[in-house]
Amino acid sequence: MQKTDKAGPRGSRGWMARCVLCAALALAAQAATGAAAGSNPIIRDKFTADPAPLVVGDTLYLYVGHDEAQRDEMFNMREWLVYSTKDMRTWTSHAPIMNVKDFKWAKADAWASQTIEKNGKFYFYAAVEHDATNPGKAIAVAVSDKPTGPFVDARGSALVTNEMTPKGTHSWEDIDPTVFTDDDGTTWLAWGNRQCYIAKLKPNMVEIDGPIQEITPPHFEEGPWLHKRGKLYYLTYASLDRATQRDEHVSYSTAPSITGPWTYRGLLTGSGKYSFTIHPGIVQFKDNWYLFLHNATLAIGDMNGAIGRRAVTVEHLQYNADGTMKAVVQSDAGISAPPAR
Repeated sequence: MQKTDKAGPRGSRGWMARCVLCAALALAAQAATGAAAGSNPIIRDKFTADPAPLVVGDTLYLYVGHDEAQRDEMFNMREWLVYSTKDMRTWTSHAPIMNVKDFKWAKADAWASQTIEKNGKFYFYAAVEHDATNPGKAIAVAVSDKPTGPFVDARGSALVTNEMTPKGTHSWEDIDPTVFTDDDGTTWLAWGNRQCYIAKLKPNMVEIDGPIQEITPPHFEEGPWLHKRGKLYYLTYASLDRATQRDEHVSYSTAPSITGPWTYRGLLTGSGKYSFTIHPGIVQFKDNWYLFLHNATLAIGDMNGAIGRRAVTVEHLQYNADGTMKAVVQSDAGISAPPAR
């Protein structure tokens, strides 16, 4: 179920009437699709991809790319959106937080992103296509005083460019940033396609501090996600065994330190239905762990799901006693069903 965050006089009868109407329409839409609150896909009014959750207090914010591919287009992504929830069942849509044009040095592709809170501000890291002054994919950073934006370019230039990773094999390796702040307050940035890189960020959050290291795990394709539980660090990512798999799966590695050594743990889940790509996002929210993904099962009007028309999903995430993650089976029910025991 979704609701839309729109300004209005909260004390007025008009606002109350709109709330009642919106609730009725949402329930009607839910009944029409047979979808229970918390079932997948969780966002049904737009095609969305590359989910990146962030918890702030009692609210979970979900940052996504907006898929706008028409007919046989592969990808058409121009803006980033954010949704919020307090219960994992009802999602509020907010105004778009940024357009790729807001980075004056970028020319296209509002690809995967992640937002992190640091020093009372919110920093947004995203993959874009750099203009002709530095060709190839690049990583941008923006900043806001609120998790819902608006965000503004924090540097006026790219944080990571293709020329900073010269050992890479192709021009689109510098994509899909993930950010993680360790217990000592140090923030790390990881990213990549085919090659996975990691680097420390300076305290100002807009500069690389020290060398860029390669930490590519087995079958790494793209979409890395860093998180920590207890004393164990996790690197989860879209994987592809090109000898046996047609579509991306999700695999992960663990380490005793953010700098490694990383141990490959195998598959976490399979491919997203009807989708070549997949993108993990992991978060703990109100004592429960969740795995966000995307597939291509959503249809809106006469537009069916496709490689460039994806839909965000979420599943329960559980851990074994040794810290490894239990395999996740993707489902239509999502978190509307209790986790398997």
